[in-house]
Amino acid sequence: MAGHTDNEISIAAPMELVWDMTNDIDNWPRLFSEYASVDVLERDGDRVTFRLTMHPDKDGKVWSWVSERVADPTTRTVRAHRVETGPFQYMNIVWEYAETADGTRMRWIQDFAMKPDAPVDDAWMTDNINRNSRTQMALIRDRIEQAAGERRTAAALAD
Repeated sequence: MAGHTDNEISIAAPMELVWDMTNDIDNWPRLFSEYASVDVLERDGDRVTFRLTMHPDKDGKVWSWVSERVADPTTRTVRAHRVETGPFQYMNIVWEYAETADGTRMRWIQDFAMKPDAPVDDAWMTDNINRNSRTQMALIRDRIEQAAGERRTAAALAD
């Protein structure tokens, strides 16, 4: 059995702002609440290899891994996978963005499998990723909508 999640959220902000903020990997510790730091290891065009480090969990353990992302600004998709898989046999993520009447829809599709000796199974991780994705997406939505509002205010003041 493998794990699969599919979560999306509507963000009342222009596509360009959503795309720019969510693909600014250096800023992820300020965009996501779970990441303590990000270290970019390599950039090659739209491909970025980076190390993510999370804040300590409830037991004080700090999780860290290397991922690679390839952004396609033409199709408004990002394909990512873990290079250092940790407890996963594999972890692949697709980010999809679409313009809507109200702004932008952002969707995360994650496919993965846990290693046989991992401390949790695919079903547990599926529930965990779904729960965490909803939390992080709502936080990202709020932060991007705040930035969009600040830009509208600044533009109105400049007129």
